[in-house]
Amino acid sequence: MPLKPWGQWTPDVSNYEGTAVNTISNVLPRGDGYGPAPSLSVYSQALPGPCRGAFYALKNDGSVITFAGTATKLYQLNNTNFTWMDVSLGGGAYASLSSTANWSFAQAGNLVFATQANALLQVFDLTASSAFADALGSPPQAAYISAIGGFLVLSGLLSLPYRIQWCGLYSYNSSTSWTSGTNSADYQDFPDGGIVRGVAGGDQSGVIFQDQAIRSMSYIAGSPLIFQISRISAGNGLYAPYALVTAGENIFYFSNKGFCMIPPGGAPVQIGRERVDRTLLATIDNSNLQLFIAVSDPRGSRVYFAYKSTSGTVGNFDTLLGYDYVLDRWFNLSVSGQYMLGLSQSGVTLENLDLVAPGGSLDAMTLSFDSYATAVQPQLGAFNSSNVLGFFTGPSLQGVIQSSEQGTDGQRLSLSGFRPITDAVTVFGSVSYRDTQQATPIVSGEIGISARTGRIDIRRDSRYQRYQVRIPAATPWTFCAGYEPDVTTNGTQ
Repeated sequence: MPLKPWGQWTPDVSNYEGTAVNTISNVLPRGDGYGPAPSLSVYSQALPGPCRGAFYALKNDGSVITFAGTATKLYQLNNTNFTWMDVSLGGGAYASLSSTANWSFAQAGNLVFATQANALLQVFDLTASSAFADALGSPPQAAYISAIGGFLVLSGLLSLPYRIQWCGLYSYNSSTSWTSGTNSADYQDFPDGGIVRGVAGGDQSGVIFQDQAIRSMSYIAGSPLIFQISRISAGNGLYAPYALVTAGENIFYFSNKGFCMIPPGGAPVQIGRERVDRTLLATIDNSNLQLFIAVSDPRGSRVYFAYKSTSGTVGNFDTLLGYDYVLDRWFNLSVSGQYMLGLSQSGVTLENLDLVAPGGSLDAMTLSFDSYATAVQPQLGAFNSSNVLGFFTGPSLQGVIQSSEQGTDGQRLSLSGFRPITDAVTVFGSVSYRDTQQATPIVSGEIGISARTGRIDIRRDSRYQRYQVRIPAATPWTFCAGYEPDVTTNGTQ
């Protein structure tokens, strides 16, 4: 029979005789089907506590400085031995983060700012500092920070949650930078739309996200208004403060209406409706929304939404929903961790590799030596459940792809086997089958692919069938385009 391509993953809808699939795991969409998803490879030593926010900054010489926060501390990654150095104010502890909050970071020139609602805004000079210090100018305590052109914008203000406030133009850390009316510093209160949950920054404009409204803010040079603020959506706010990311020219977020995208200068477009929205809402742990984190893949056209499911481990996300906005396709990965972000590696010498290798042995390294360049483009990273930073550059995860349910208007199907179209050498196949739509599918045992014929030889007779392949972890492969079923009809009994 001709090739049947694997369908798009849309778990929200039935896949009977459809082109979509309900079951895929740990594979990435491609133009010709699916490809392997890499595992997380260890990069650093363990952070002293669970990661509650992280950020990388570029110095004016192009070198990379990585920061991470725990509930009460801020740390900098040592680029020589990959341990974490305490760079908290005065070496002390900050007032603890709320249990549902993370640190928020932004860079402005050589300054890195870190904020959380229970502490004063912190600043670190990349050219001179050995620890964070209180920012000058009496900024308000705030949960979130963004950079828009020459301004820093604070939102989630501790005492004024319906307000955003921005510093003076290009005066991020002067004694007057947050004084309203000085050098274009000002604030804006919102009478409706609910609490401000974050601001997506841009070059000269930003997008303000509230509980029930979204507003644009555009800088007007020379105007006493400073920013022109306009509502672009009502009744469509931000569901969780960290489920918001800018990728390319687009903004992606999860709203009270599901997954959405805002194109440049446009209005929200729903991208998850009747595809993945219901699946997420049915499984997410709403008491741990600090683990609902959106991140853009710096090397691809994908955004990821990590979250903790109701069956997950405390303190860790356990599911990644991914969206390729060029292919307009969703996928999912079974990966756990504490925090995700896109960042650059800071480089390491061969003499230092034994400090980060598992068990202190270079032979146990899973991250390629080629990845330890002195200057590396940003890539997708995460802190795992052991507080260790890693990058998604390891061997492939175990991939599973299942077809939509096949049926022929009451005719029975007689299957002799199917041929997966893939370059993976090690593949296992199985069939799930049933005779009525009301019955629970029965899953056959797995059969390995024949090295001689490239087939999965399984015999089954039923009204409805789904075909599944499993490619074990660490198997080298590049594509799995679909399957060729060897099936005939044999009556209506």
